[in-house]
Amino acid sequence: MKATEATNRNFARAARLVGIDAATERQLTTPFREIKVELTLVRDDGSIATFTGFRVQHDNARGPMKGGIRYHPEVEPDEVNALASLMTWKTAVVNLPYGGGKGGISCDPRQLSAAEQQRLTRQFTQKIHDCIGPQVDIPAPDMGTNAQTMAWIVDEYSKFHGWSPGVVTGKPVELGGSLGRDAATGRGLLYAAECAFADAGRKISDFTYAIQGFGNVGSWAARLFHEAGGKIVAVSDVDGAVRNPDGLDIPALYAWSQQHRTVKGFPGGEAMPVDALLGTRCDVLIPAALGGVITKTTAPEIQASWILEGANHPSDPDADEILARRGIHVLPDIYANAGGVTVSYFEWVQNIQQFYWDEARVNDELRRVMQQSWTALRDTARKHACDLRAAAFALALSRVMSATRLRGV
Repeated sequence: MKATEATNRNFARAARLVGIDAATERQLTTPFREIKVELTLVRDDGSIATFTGFRVQHDNARGPMKGGIRYHPEVEPDEVNALASLMTWKTAVVNLPYGGGKGGISCDPRQLSAAEQQRLTRQFTQKIHDCIGPQVDIPAPDMGTNAQTMAWIVDEYSKFHGWSPGVVTGKPVELGGSLGRDAATGRGLLYAAECAFADAGRKISDFTYAIQGFGNVGSWAARLFHEAGGKIVAVSDVDGAVRNPDGLDIPALYAWSQQHRTVKGFPGGEAMPVDALLGTRCDVLIPAALGGVITKTTAPEIQASWILEGANHPSDPDADEILARRGIHVLPDIYANAGGVTVSYFEWVQNIQQFYWDEARVNDELRRVMQQSWTALRDTARKHACDLRAAAFALALSRVMSATRLRGV
């Protein structure tokens, strides 16, 4: 199922719950702006390579567009449109003054040197600089990009507009980045889980966990859940997977992954097929890699009783129906992984005010946002007698629809 189809099905279901008419539904699903640019790169060996860059700005009814930039071979218009839409709903769920955007370059950053990545990033910025900005659209890191990528964007954008650290978030702290931003998505996932488990009379240490993906989100989630007493029994990345029913030594696994750039070969557990991770016997499954991995084919294999969505759109609507019938609780992505965009908001606020917070304040404010958002999400689910994904979309649509109507046509 295409990403836009899955997102629109979830939207349509929520639209029926909150009573959105067809005209408003079309208005809210149509992107504000779609950008596609050619990027010609002179490689280090003197050869020429051409890539395609995208930026989709979905909605600005509640404020500037906000969303990541990813470098990945599978970046294409359908995916970018879906992710931009999801950012609109995500920022609304946690009540941030933003709309949604998303972008990327269809490339494999692992096949590009650091110098090539810098030239490609600067050229991309040159092509879109007049369509982004601190009050227009604020990119951030995503898959295949990082704080260094954002530093290049800030520098290139500032050549046209003057020093503008607020044009992106997820920057190095030395250039106006926020403390706590690197861990934010994983930490937000922890806080979201604490809220959901507390309502069920449970806590983090009561469960075992399997984590698909060991990049920024997955590795931070593993470390934070481990520190909170959770037992991580399986972890995978693109190159390998490892399991230990007695619990993996997460600090040692993280050190191994930093040294070898993969969890494959970690001596503290048993190797397992990468595609077997979703079916691992555990209490809580955390998909934290690419989207679209939980489908009507893979959903029946899941043995967890909870799914915490660290990735963007990891489950499609067909899978949701299967999971619901099986009684598996799903904490949806547009709430569960909103810690990253929330701390990005804090970074943007700090850039505007030129007054910077310590990490304890960042984490305290993040916990507050996730707790308040959980209360609104839970109450919406009870009001409409629906699952949490439908409730998250319904809550978001209500907020965006209200702002859209107040601003007028």
